Amino acid sequence: MTQFPQVRLRRLRRTPAIRRLVAETTLHPADFVLPVFVKEGIAEPQPISSMPGVVQHTRDSLRKAAAEAAAAGVGGLIVFGVPAGKDGRGSQADDPDGISQQAIADLRAETGDDLVVMADLCLCEYTDHGHCGVLDEEGYVVNDQTLERYASTAIAQARAGAHMVAPSGMMDGQVGALRIALDSAGYADVAICAYAVKYASAFYGPFREAAEGAPKFGDRGSHQQDPRNAAESLREAVLDVGEGADMVMVKPALAYLDIIRRVADTVSVPVAAYQVSGEFAMAEAAAANGWLDRERVIMETLTGIRRAGAGIILTYWATEAARMISATT
Repeated sequence: MTQFPQVRLRRLRRTPAIRRLVAETTLHPADFVLPVFVKEGIAEPQPISSMPGVVQHTRDSLRKAAAEAAAAGVGGLIVFGVPAGKDGRGSQADDPDGISQQAIADLRAETGDDLVVMADLCLCEYTDHGHCGVLDEEGYVVNDQTLERYASTAIAQARAGAHMVAPSGMMDGQVGALRIALDSAGYADVAICAYAVKYASAFYGPFREAAEGAPKFGDRGSHQQDPRNAAESLREAVLDVGEGADMVMVKPALAYLDIIRRVADTVSVPVAAYQVSGEFAMAEAAAANGWLDRERVIMETLTGIRRAGAGIILTYWATEAARMISATT
């Protein structure tokens, strides 16, 4: 009887150099997109208490953060504007002189095409009620009227210089409405990164402090996805690609790694995942208490998201993680 040698899997784990050589999943700085908040009417950056190290930027401090991200090799930025004034229709969202449009123009002036400048496209930061669109008399978000506001906002963002718009409101037909609007206005080259899969998640809490866009009543369960559902995600992603999405996004990331994998296996466009504020805050809080090795957790979570199938990761650690990667290569 033939005696086979004992299988020794540990041979390929013996040294750091061997482990690097055979690693199946690799992170690159260009995989990362840095979410940034820019607030109208402040003189200094404002710290966000629930997100250590993250701030609401002034226009000047945002330019500096963008330059640092570009120097670190980060792939892009996504802009969230916090206006000084809000109303029921979110008028500042498509105002040519609104804070988001000014910030987008600043970023293009600062970084040119070195970074992809993405514009989050929703109304929750701009409405006085904090919901993602136009409301009817009963407080329900009206789909088609909201699409009209989204289309106008997309044109304003494109005119300001955005390389890509990212509709996050989860309205039916939003990608098709934006593609038609952009093409008709002469912005056929502006790409759309669709928040195709956005769950009604408890992980968004710190973001609502940062963007000052928490709903004043109710919740967003009527348009964001139910965390209990998975097949629905594939329908959303396929519909968005069919309407003209150039990329699709899954949000949040860590609790939905299975969804990232399923979407990546289904669509033929790039897949992004958003490591949201609650994921960031949990790790920072645990590290601050000495319960976790902060840098290892950063890289492990990002690697897990990449391994699940996301080619692009939106993360508040983008610049830091990019520097960490560069320091080890």
